[in-house]
Amino acid sequence: MALLDAYRAVRGQTAALCAPLSAEDQLVQSMPDASPTKWHLAHTSWFFETFVLEPGAAGYRPFDPTYRFLFNSYYETVGARLERPRRGLLSRPSLADVQAYRRHVDDAMARLLEPGLDDPARAGTVELGLHHEQQHQELILTDIKHVLGSNPLRPAYRPAASDASDADDDGGTSIAPAKFRPFGEGLVSIGHHGPGFAFDNEGPRHRVFLRGFALGDRPVTCGEYLDFMRDGGYGRATLWLSDGWQERQREGWQAPLYWEQLDGVWMAFTLEGLLPVDARQPVSHISYFEADAYARWSGARLPTEAEWEHAARDLPVDGAFADSGRFHPGPARATMFGDVWQWTQSPYAAYPGYRPPGGAIGEYNGKFMCNQMVLRGGSCLTPAGHVRATYRNFFPAGTRWQSSGIRLARDT
Repeated sequence: MALLDAYRAVRGQTAALCAPLSAEDQLVQSMPDASPTKWHLAHTSWFFETFVLEPGAAGYRPFDPTYRFLFNSYYETVGARLERPRRGLLSRPSLADVQAYRRHVDDAMARLLEPGLDDPARAGTVELGLHHEQQHQELILTDIKHVLGSNPLRPAYRPAASDASDADDDGGTSIAPAKFRPFGEGLVSIGHHGPGFAFDNEGPRHRVFLRGFALGDRPVTCGEYLDFMRDGGYGRATLWLSDGWQERQREGWQAPLYWEQLDGVWMAFTLEGLLPVDARQPVSHISYFEADAYARWSGARLPTEAEWEHAARDLPVDGAFADSGRFHPGPARATMFGDVWQWTQSPYAAYPGYRPPGGAIGEYNGKFMCNQMVLRGGSCLTPAGHVRATYRNFFPAGTRWQSSGIRLARDT
């Protein structure tokens, strides 16, 4: 019953995130990397149908055989699929049909899980599916933010809610300078071990030699990033990696994604609409290239993922996550987790001894270990309980639509 309770809780959280959206909102796709909300709702159901129910639930009948093609994401071994840039063309099935599909899958999963599962492998696949759905809960929010932020009217996902806890004695413009915590040179172990869930890319646990370094106790703030912008950071090629400088020129970057100036005031689009940029909040929605350029400008660097994990391994996962209901970073705090994902300078690659699982599930992480950079820590859009010190997120270096920011490191 514990697994069934967890299943119902995660599925309910997904439905709650979609509640503020109209049927029209759920059909929209703003860029090739995003997906309509309706597609996320169907795909997360497709995962349980394809990997749990069809192979292991006696008498289960698929809701609609065409959904196997429509809602497959990237599993080549499962079969053909609709290309991601074309998902926004799916005016059919309707949202009502997709919701009926979710109910069909939920009913079948309840019948399967209620007596309990005596197959550890199948129970592991269910648990993987729940964490997969939590990933899509974050994607639902980031994708709909991009959809609404691409609309010239800047419509809000939900009404703005005042938060008295953000008030400051001087009107909300100051925050204590970051402190750098030192770490000595030596061999350390990183990677998941012991009980509890982890994705396959978090292991095997292995040893890494680290030189002495120091790590900032909080993320870089919007105010600090504004100093970089005012100092011409976006116009100084010497601060940028070659690929980053080319992309900055090609895309015309002059500020983080969702920032715009209105009457000389920097505003940021949020899920509550346009709000003034708060100098105390962690800067968000920047690419690896921008994070790296800022680090060079500040006389520091980005941490490696091994440094980040070593620094975070014994700390509580106490940052601000999606469960707070805020969906936007609060004032920067001395914590390793929450508010913004933090770029590291580490390419996303296999750990020593890593082998992807067999079968289609092996396509989940391993085949993406190329041309991506690792981020750590979770964000204000990540479900609480979903991240841990060993969690490895990854995106191409030019990605800006995720809630990604900066933590600085220094050599000692």
